[in-house]
Amino acid sequence: MSAKSVVIGGGTGFIGTHLSNLLKKSGYNVLTVSRMPGYDRITWHELNEKGLPNDTIAAVNVAGQNVLDPSRRWTSGFQQNVWNSRINTTTSFVRAITNAKTKPNIFISVSGVSLYRPSDSKIYNEDDKGEDFDYMSNLCLNWEKAAELPANETTRLVRIRSGVVIGSNGGMIKSLKLPFWFGFGGKIGDGTQPLPWIHIEDLCQMIKYSIETEKVNGVLNGVAPDIITNGDFTKAFGAAMRRPTFFTTPAFVIQQLFGKERAALLLTGAKIHPKRTLELGYQYKYPKVIDACREVC
Repeated sequence: MSAKSVVIGGGTGFIGTHLSNLLKKSGYNVLTVSRMPGYDRITWHELNEKGLPNDTIAAVNVAGQNVLDPSRRWTSGFQQNVWNSRINTTTSFVRAITNAKTKPNIFISVSGVSLYRPSDSKIYNEDDKGEDFDYMSNLCLNWEKAAELPANETTRLVRIRSGVVIGSNGGMIKSLKLPFWFGFGGKIGDGTQPLPWIHIEDLCQMIKYSIETEKVNGVLNGVAPDIITNGDFTKAFGAAMRRPTFFTTPAFVIQQLFGKERAALLLTGAKIHPKRTLELGYQYKYPKVIDACREVC
């Protein structure tokens, strides 16, 4: 590795792959931390044992077990996997940064927006710290706590609270394209629940912007400024695919499929504004959901 090297935890996943490609095209060297060894990779065990390479300018953690994997039952074992894949990997990075002789300029931890309690009226921004009210909110709060660096640490810390990531080859869109294509698309529950979202390119560009912009630190809401509901998204996605959206998936079906704790991710949501993200100068490529849907379709 040489100058301008970035170490990405979870670099082989949906977000990590996009981020790696973006950074490589921008002239960065990228090293991925994953469970399996390979070219331009190290394992989590190696990170814990050997720490960060000396020329690391940025460490980014986007690791995390897919919570909404429909093939996995919501057992205590799976919940532990979800927890460990986020908390333990973040802790590994903090330990590596703390022990590093040559410090990276920045550590970016990408977490989630589930710490914002669902509300019909309140619009949250980065000044709101969040609450502990269910499994996912507790996970997000502990996730952010795990990312804390010692007070005397010189490495900038940025926590990005990501909404639902919209991209053509992964995440929510990957599972929706087929049913929408065949005309079975529709809202979930009554469709009035807020859906905080962000296009994959904006999330990755936001990470790159944070790496390259010294003034960026603290919490950023990784959501688009277009505050929408599940019903709004359904209409936009259906319009982009030129397909009808007559069908509704009842709440009880979602709860049966995912369990009540996971189903809350689909059946409830918060209205979230990226106040600090905008104030710090990030400019969205896809600020409107209809443009994001057209791109992924």
